Amino acid sequence: MQVSVKAHFNKQTKDSKKELVQFHVKGEDEKKPELNKLTREVVILEIEGVEQKLRCEFNKSTKDSKKTVLEFIVKGDASAENTFNFYKKAGSDVTLNIVESQMSADDFEDEHEGVQYSVGKDGTAAVNPDQLSLDDVTDEKEEVLDGDPFASPINEEDQLG
Repeated sequence: MQVSVKAHFNKQTKDSKKELVQFHVKGEDEKKPELNKLTREVVILEIEGVEQKLRCEFNKSTKDSKKTVLEFIVKGDASAENTFNFYKKAGSDVTLNIVESQMSADDFEDEHEGVQYSVGKDGTAAVNPDQLSLDDVTDEKEEVLDGDPFASPINEEDQLG
């Protein structure tokens, strides 16, 4: 499914958890039934005249007496260098193409950094036995201090003499 609407690219915001793009649709386009059908789906956003595309979750569509607001949460590999031309259109009127993706929102999993682990039935986390732990890392200064965490390293410049 695909729908094209004339919209105002209202804003793009990004915080530590998610990146959001928002469009305002006015006129006949806000009555298109496809907008409601695509809500909560993973979609590809295209702006006419811009080569870059964004993979997003169509988060919500809200209507008031003046406009319909479309909010999308950007998913996946949208790096700044790939989306620069897309975001240059923020604040202007655009023709927005919303194309249904082959993925559903449930199928899509964001990449994350961190330790790989699994959770057992008893609620305990099990990590890969090859995972490096803080206990495995010995600090050079700690070796100099013979493992005494309360000892002070000798600084030649601080010695009274």
